[in-house]
Amino acid sequence: MLTVFAGIVLLGILVFIHELGHFGVAKATGVRVLKFSLGFGPKLFSKQWGETEYLLCAIPLGGYVQMLGEGTGEQDEVVELTPEERQHSFADKTIAQRTAIIAAGPIMNLLLPFVVLPIAYMVGVNLPAYVENAPRAGYVVDASPAATAGVQRNDLIVAVNGDAVSSWDGTNKALLSHVGAPLEFTILRGGDPLLITLEPENGGIEGLQSIGIMPDVAPLVGGLAPGMPALAAGLEVGDQIVAIESTPINSWYDLRDVIQDYGKRPQQFHLIRDGRELSVEILPIQRDGKDDLLIGIAPHQETLFKRFGFIDAVRAGADRTIELIELTLTFMQKMFAGQISSKNIGGPITVIQIAGQAAQTDLSSICTVLAFLSIQLGILNLLPIPILDGGHLFFNFFEMLMRRPVPLRTREIAQQVGLIMLLMLMVLAFYNDIVRIFVGGA
Repeated sequence: MLTVFAGIVLLGILVFIHELGHFGVAKATGVRVLKFSLGFGPKLFSKQWGETEYLLCAIPLGGYVQMLGEGTGEQDEVVELTPEERQHSFADKTIAQRTAIIAAGPIMNLLLPFVVLPIAYMVGVNLPAYVENAPRAGYVVDASPAATAGVQRNDLIVAVNGDAVSSWDGTNKALLSHVGAPLEFTILRGGDPLLITLEPENGGIEGLQSIGIMPDVAPLVGGLAPGMPALAAGLEVGDQIVAIESTPINSWYDLRDVIQDYGKRPQQFHLIRDGRELSVEILPIQRDGKDDLLIGIAPHQETLFKRFGFIDAVRAGADRTIELIELTLTFMQKMFAGQISSKNIGGPITVIQIAGQAAQTDLSSICTVLAFLSIQLGILNLLPIPILDGGHLFFNFFEMLMRRPVPLRTREIAQQVGLIMLLMLMVLAFYNDIVRIFVGGA
């Protein structure tokens, strides 16, 4: 429940910023704003302040700004306005002013990351340490696209489809830019270059780990599950497992196979703790009807904490914002081209989950998630779908080119079509959300 509430609050911030853009430019151009609403549906709270009624409504999945002469709500084009009202009517403003009002919402969403990401970088961000390391396969998941293509442990990726890469993070970005096409990895194996081609189902859009290539993880205990054998045997967070029985352990990924190989019997774990060598005996168990033997430990995730000064934070925030915009546009291009499965589309449930989880962590994570979601919202609203801001901008550009507005009947039909398209997209997004929750993947 806390996650849902926190997610709704963060989503409300994004909607507020979007509608504030419309509101601010409307007021600046002399348009009378009748309503400023966060949410849709039944009214929970309202306050009349000047000429504007401010509302909080029950369905927290958006919002709206209703303007005099806008063509929606109680007063639209067919309502006869007085000369004084026409001076403050949206419909009677110049094409440039109307375009500025419409564009202001998405633009505010696209500008927000330039503000919040520098804050995140000044506060300091925790990054997985491996993202800046060389993209070397610490482990290759059995039967994964990478394993099927022939990628092996310790392979070093040096290029993706001819684009040179030098870090784990850089390789993930290269995968996204080549989504939809076969992935050709140039790897070094034992110092010798080798080409390997993969055709993963999801195009590698979720990074190297989604195709079965995992970063190297040291065999350090990062967490202990209550009621499990490792805790009962006396293992502690920070212990380094160096061997099980007579088998050396060089990576976290060695643990599972070695534990299974020795079977369901007491196993001798050799550890290093605070520079001292010691051994403990652990009897693995099976849980939840699964065949795997478990002892109840989680890996230690080494992180890299980075804090920036003001100038560097602004520069890093701007660079990251532009990068996220480019990645989002690439994703959408691949989606419309059919190169990415529609299963990757997330809806409000996913958005609230992501936002809610971030809201319970730290300020840096909150700012990062706000920036990411704000970019998605801004770009989505710029799509030329007749019910979105992008659709209204399209009508305005047509008016600029043809020197006359789009006929009212044409706009009505286009908006009905746009509404149907948006509803279909929402149904698909909700379906994907539900599948992720109850089936565990879409």
